[in-house]
Amino acid sequence: MRPVSSAEEVGALLSRSDSSGRRRRSSPVQSASPRPAGCGCGGPRRQSSFRDDVGHAASETYLVTRLTFSLLQYLGLGYRWMSQLLALTIYAILLMPVGYYYFFSSQVRRSIVYGEQPRNRLDLYIPKDINRPCPVVAFVTGGAWIIGYKAWGSLLGRRLAERGIIVACIDYRNFPQGTIGDMVSDASQGISYVCNNIASYGGDPNRIYLVGQSAGAHIAACALIEQAVKESSGQSISWSVTQIKAYFGLSGGIMEGEESLSRYSPEIVVKQSSSQTIALLPPIVLMHGTEDYSIPSSASQTFADVLQQAGAQAKLQLYEGKTHTDIFIQDPLRGGRDPLVEDVLSIIHVDDEITQEKIALAPAPRRLVFEWQLQLARRFSPFYFAVS
Repeated sequence: MRPVSSAEEVGALLSRSDSSGRRRRSSPVQSASPRPAGCGCGGPRRQSSFRDDVGHAASETYLVTRLTFSLLQYLGLGYRWMSQLLALTIYAILLMPVGYYYFFSSQVRRSIVYGEQPRNRLDLYIPKDINRPCPVVAFVTGGAWIIGYKAWGSLLGRRLAERGIIVACIDYRNFPQGTIGDMVSDASQGISYVCNNIASYGGDPNRIYLVGQSAGAHIAACALIEQAVKESSGQSISWSVTQIKAYFGLSGGIMEGEESLSRYSPEIVVKQSSSQTIALLPPIVLMHGTEDYSIPSSASQTFADVLQQAGAQAKLQLYEGKTHTDIFIQDPLRGGRDPLVEDVLSIIHVDDEITQEKIALAPAPRRLVFEWQLQLARRFSPFYFAVS
């Protein structure tokens, strides 16, 4: 599936200004909202039953279904959209084991409220054993700006939680619920919640990493750069760019354009930013498959070039022969030590020799689905083939 391309749809995305309000500047580790009661190092204990889990699964399914029909009502019931939706549904069914983990694992804290909007929720993936504050990944999922949903990050959450990392998957409003400005505002507010509250769940507020995938890479990059602009100009902030140790952009779709689009094109904003703003940005790692037909790897190459020319710390990591979903879904599902997760871990644990040794000695992650399921899912994937 490709990004929204119609001029009318892009105009609608950008028609409203950023809806976020101003906040008083606070300490980076001061809570932006009340901390959960009864929290120890491992966060609040989950008091749940099978009935609760089934009820939650039903409510989440209802939400996704309702949003899907709302989207189709806006886009129309044309053959192209209906075929893409059917392909996505078959693709998801073939990879159902991931969904079972999301709904029924005791390691997942679902739908934690971080803001006032209906989609202002996030999921936390907590490692089984927390003996000391864990590094944290704040993850913004993809979805072509129209089908993004926090549960899409369950596989990444599972794989990183198995390696001792807390993962916060941030949900946000999609089109037509909100504009690009709303999406960036939601993501920024979710990041703020993580920065200010993650210690309550056993996370280390000084070791937070921002990750975005596909459209989420664009949204997360916008939120990060916008925050750096605010911070460098002395505006009120609720979280600090200095809390983000590194930014990972996976298969990112970076919006281009002029005039009204320029505010949400990270490339253009970086070119126009002051040296003080660029100096605040954390190390940036852009990761992309060379056989990505949904968003060509050249998008990440161009963004990396712009960042480097501006003086930012940026590098590009390419994965030969990998598609848009290979590095994010298929490879982790196969089990073993897949390249992308290992590369992310090598950066997160670069200064932690004890954890590096534990990971090296730990059994490789097990396979989650059969190979025939992956091959069949790939045939149905709406993200695999180029869309003309």
